[in-house]
Amino acid sequence: MCIAIPGKIKAIVNENTATIDMGGICRDVNMDLMGGANKSMIGKHFLVHVGYAISEISEEESEETMRIFKIIAGLEETDSFKSESP
Repeated sequence: MCIAIPGKIKAIVNENTATIDMGGICRDVNMDLMGGANKSMIGKHFLVHVGYAISEISEEESEETMRIFKIIAGLEETDSFKSESP
């Protein structure tokens, strides 16, 4: 199984690279799969896998995914996962 980490673009390094904050850890990430990096992407959220942004996601999805990772890692407590029932 592979894991992609959600993060928010903080800065553009060059046309192919952006600095993404993933839970307080900032890394330069290759943006080629997203069509390159540009200033309009600052503040947007992406899933990052092995140094590449692989998908743009909503801020809500980014925050919820990071929250679940923290629960799994034992860094945050919860009584149960939120479930969305139809």
